[in-house]
Amino acid sequence: MKDKTKVDPRIIRTRQLIKDAFIDLLQEMDLNKITVNRIAERATVNRVTFYLHYRDIQDMMENMAKEMGEKLGLIMRDSITNKSIEETDSVRLLNLLEYIAENAKFYKVVLASTKTPIFTEHLLKIITETITKRREVDSLHIKTDIQKDIIIWYGSSALIGTIVSWLRNDMPYTPQYLAKQLSLLFRIGNKAE
Repeated sequence: MKDKTKVDPRIIRTRQLIKDAFIDLLQEMDLNKITVNRIAERATVNRVTFYLHYRDIQDMMENMAKEMGEKLGLIMRDSITNKSIEETDSVRLLNLLEYIAENAKFYKVVLASTKTPIFTEHLLKIITETITKRREVDSLHIKTDIQKDIIIWYGSSALIGTIVSWLRNDMPYTPQYLAKQLSLLFRIGNKAE
């Protein structure tokens, strides 16, 4: 019996060509100047092939953002056993930064520029969910007068801002070093509460 959930490798390859072409074009020009023709030409496919996979450029971007969100969500929800909460957070943060560094070309274009806010919004959602869950655990141990939603807004925005600045500055620190520095900041923040 055939596995119906397995996607044909040719489809995966074609979609990757289209996405890579889109990212290359985003590095060269404004989003509003990118056309399906330009993407197809750069991807060495025809327009019809593009439309077999996506309705339009917006649909392609939404699919890319969804895929990014799913991957980053898996990283942030990864179950890490035999570690304290702080160690688990550090490992997740390191895994997130390593993944972003491995895919730096993509993330520099979609996060470090203002051309495609859909990707930053997806990342903000994932990080906000992670921080919300973490704050629920912390609230059992740490009492504070700061409103929960303000802590979550601040934490998620600070982390995204740091990642964006790191990308815009061509990642001057390794993911390991940045993760360690951020973990130290988070510990200081928890003690200050």
